[in-house]
Amino acid sequence: MPSALRASELATPPRAPLPDLSRPLTPDELEAALRSFHGSYYVEHPFHRQMYEGTLTRRQFQGWVANRLAYQRVVPRKDGAILSNCPDPDVRREWLQRIVDHDGTRPGEGGIELWIRLGVALGVPREEMEDERHVLPAVRTICESYVWFCKSKPWVQACASSLTELFAPRIHQQRLESFPRHYPWIPPEAMDYFKSRLVQAPRDVKHGLAIVQRHCTTVESQRMAFEALQFKLEMLWSLIDVIHHAYRD
Repeated sequence: MPSALRASELATPPRAPLPDLSRPLTPDELEAALRSFHGSYYVEHPFHRQMYEGTLTRRQFQGWVANRLAYQRVVPRKDGAILSNCPDPDVRREWLQRIVDHDGTRPGEGGIELWIRLGVALGVPREEMEDERHVLPAVRTICESYVWFCKSKPWVQACASSLTELFAPRIHQQRLESFPRHYPWIPPEAMDYFKSRLVQAPRDVKHGLAIVQRHCTTVESQRMAFEALQFKLEMLWSLIDVIHHAYRD
């Protein structure tokens, strides 16, 4: 049996101080304040630092890709939850693209399929990716918390939680640069998912940010947007922390 995990071994996410909300922020100030949370993004987690330094083992890579599929699969479900609460047809029409990006328009397409192919490229058999046999219970619970958040919160606040995409292009670019350099055993086709997100994430940011700037114009609504972003940052950090400790060699 593994020894009990000590609190000192846990990686604590750095937390950005909440912006001063003595008055409502202008749209530009609101965007700057949201971007100030970048230091809490899970790119700073020790697991990701090891990834980009070239020190992850094949087993750690496989554990990461197999577990992260659970998150990929809840993304279109949380987007569906946002759509079900959103009364604005213009928002719904544009937000729907996110579901298409992940699910595709037919079997064998979309980001989830690309992630499964990444797992296969890293040595996890497709059957084992598909049936999620390696997904840890804590990972599943963390992922489901994202769906619950988007179901239960006002739709604008749920949209704000998606703004971790503000920081995503950096992490995808780091993977595209570091994987070929440090892990030559990973085939080039494994990079297709990250290449697709370099295009999709900036588009999603532009739309999500516009929604938050348009609807979050009071101190209370802006505070809710910051709390939503903080929730998502902590959720992602917890997700990678569980994987990190489960697959330490």
